Formats: sequence, structure tokens, C-alpha cells
Amino acid sequence: MSISDFLKKWWTIKTSTKNVKVEDLFATSSSNWVNNKSHVDSDLNIVSYGDKKEDSEVIAVVNDIFLHAMKSKASDIHIEPREKSVNIRFRVDWNFIEYKEIALIFRDSIIARVKIMSYLRIDEHRLPQDGKIAYKLFGWKSVDMRVSIIPTIYWEKCVIRLLKKDDKPPELKDLWIMPYNLVKIKKHLKDNYGMILAVWPTGSWKSTTLFSLLSQFNPKDQNISTLEDPVEYRINWVNHTQINPAINFTFAKWLRSLLRQDPDIIMVWEIRDEETAKLAVEASITWHIVFSTIHTNSATHTIQRLVNLWVDPLLISSSLRMIISQRLARKLCTHCKIVYKPNDKIKEYIVWKVWKYIKEKDDINLYKANDSWCEHCNHTWYSWRVWFYEVLEMTDKLETLMLKNASRLQLEIQAIWDGMIPIKEDWLLKVILWETSLEELLAVLGT
Repeated sequence: MSISDFLKKWWTIKTSTKNVKVEDLFATSSSNWVNNKSHVDSDLNIVSYGDKKEDSEVIAVVNDIFLHAMKSKASDIHIEPREKSVNIRFRVDWNFIEYKEIALIFRDSIIARVKIMSYLRIDEHRLPQDGKIAYKLFGWKSVDMRVSIIPTIYWEKCVIRLLKKDDKPPELKDLWIMPYNLVKIKKHLKDNYGMILAVWPTGSWKSTTLFSLLSQFNPKDQNISTLEDPVEYRINWVNHTQINPAINFTFAKWLRSLLRQDPDIIMVWEIRDEETAKLAVEASITWHIVFSTIHTNSATHTIQRLVNLWVDPLLISSSLRMIISQRLARKLCTHCKIVYKPNDKIKEYIVWKVWKYIKEKDDINLYKANDSWCEHCNHTWYSWRVWFYEVLEMTDKLETLMLKNASRLQLEIQAIWDGMIPIKEDWLLKVILWETSLEELLAVLGT
């Protein structure tokens, strides 16, 4: 049953839901959701917020957009007004797919509906607004949505980030971490204090990696607290806190209060400013384990970023244990990828980069996307994503260079000499393992 057919059936018969398959809503695995009446609180039950027929149509349109985005496993919804229509696009596996064009008459109503759901001012059209939606599905399931609305010359553009808060964080083994990096990570998870950072630009799922690291600890044996914006995952016995800038409840203010809560492990969702950076570093050298993320372009860039935030290099060397730099790329669809032999130039480059990990250097096969239609990936040739990493461990030589204000290039050379595998080499190994393609590598990381 398609989503559109379901919506029509739902609004026609309202409570006659016994024939509806829960799988059509990908909301719950329970088969007794009708009997426990958990569907009563669903946002899908709301068919009108007024007496006009147009109101019900707008709700149908918005619900249709949300449900199709979730079915496509989209991370973001883009509602973009144009001169003659409203374009709806989804970001799936970091690439855009066109969903549909909606008639211009729905433009104002769609944005108004989203504003009402996220408790924003519907009469404000000149200034940007940010809000949140807790979109309730059936079976007590819900999806958190972060809403951002900005004015454009064609009206207001809306971007919605989807976060399935009922998901469990993946295990470390499910993140495609190679053994040479996994050994380093597990070693530092046994430290009694120090700071571990996950870095790279927005959209690399850094917080997912941090939650996978947190899941390695037993929260019944330790006091684990997190500060997030928003709360993405729920872990039993972990103290999750949501920041609220509207009342001046920031990362820095929370950190000051948390240190009086007898914590063992602290997870700060993001280091954004000087005060938060200094407090996180100071907490990590007073017998606490601190996890956090920061936006930088590589592992070695992170050290310079902390220095630029006016953190004392001596404190950085004392607190920092490990930096995990990561990137996401699309994973080849297992149903339609095809094998091929690379030419001699490509083969020589691969062998030159990762020769010590390859046994059969003369017999290298790679995979690439197939041009034929594939129903499993909807002719995108890629399905889901794969992670790539470089893991930097702080060593005595790196600390010495850092205290001498060494350049990023000097730090990177020393880190590689000390055993860090650059992210491009980790990527090449996963190309050889047929997880992704050379074309995807070049598209994301460049030459």
C-alpha cells in the first residue's frame, strides 16, 4: 500500500484501521498496536485544524512529505518555493533526490502548517526562525525534527532535519572501523581520564560515533551524563540533558554545574566556543573521561583549532588522548554493483598507497555502479553509507611538536610516522573491499 493510498483510507474510515499494515508506516514492529490504542496519539490522526477544506488538504500534503522522507531514509527535507511552484527535495545518503513539485497555492499554507507544528510565529516572514517538532507516529514511536525557516525572494524556505530518537546507537563493529583503528579506540576507552574528540564537518555523523563509544561502558557502574542539542539517542541509565539557549542554558553553563554532579564520563555534543573548550579540557584532566565533537577538516587540524580557541597547548597535551576524524560516503548497492579491472595507472597508485595491506598486488578487482535499473536502490546505485576514519593518538613526539607551535603539516607527518593511517588510505582499503567506488572517493575527498 502506498503512503498516499494509506492517507486517503485513513481519513475516509478514520478508526477502521485493522486492515492497515504497520510496515507501511515503518513505525513499529508490534502487531498489536490497534489493540493497545497507541495510534490515538499519532499526529496522523489530525485531519484538520480549521473548518476549511483547504486545511485538511494542507495537513495531507505535509504528512505525505514527512512519511515519504522517512520511507526514503532521508536526513533532511527541503521545502523550496520557486516562482511558479514549490519544490520538495530529500537529502538521502548526502545526495539530493527530487520528490515532487507542489502547486503554488499551497506555498503559504505548507509553511504555516510547519510553523504551527514547531511553535513558531506564523505572522513573522522577514526574519529566520528555528524550531523543533516531535512528530508522533503509531506504536509510541516518534521522530524529532529540527526546523529552520529563512526568507527568500520567493517566500520562505524550510529545511527540516529528521532524527529518529527511538533508534539505538550502532555498535562499534557496525561502523566499518578497520582493525588497525579499532585496536587504538578500544585501548583508549580503558583510560581513566582524558578527552576523545570526533571531528569533521557537519553531516559526518560524529555524534553517532560518540554514542557508539558510550555504549561500550556499563552505565550502572559509572555516572554518565550527556549534553546534547538535540537528544538523538536514548541509552538506559545515562543522564541525557537538552540545552536551551533561550534561557541561557548553554554547554559551558551545563559543564560548570555538571562537575558538581560527581560524573565519571561526560559527553558534550559540540565544542563551539572558547569557554566550552577550556571547561572540557579542564574537566578531562581532573579524572573525568570527556567525549565531544568539533568541526575541523582533519585530525591534525583539531589541535590547531583548540589552540585558536585559546586553550593552553600544555593543557591540550595533558588532556587529549585521541582524535577520530571521520567522513561518510555512499555505499555501493550490493544488488547492482559490477566488478572491473582497474588500469595500470590506478593499480600502481593503489599499491603505492596501501601496499602493506595487500597480498595479491597484481590481482586487484574494484567495483563500480551499474547503469542498469535496480529496484533495490531506486536506480541510485548506492545504498546507505560507509564510514572512513583516521585515528590520531597523542604521543610524546606530537606533544613536543605541539608545544613548539609546529605547523599542521609537521604534526601530520609525525602522526603518520607514529602510526596514524590517513583517511584516504582507509578509504582506498574500503574501495578494495568493494564497499564503495573510486568515483565516490573523488567526489567526496577530491584528488
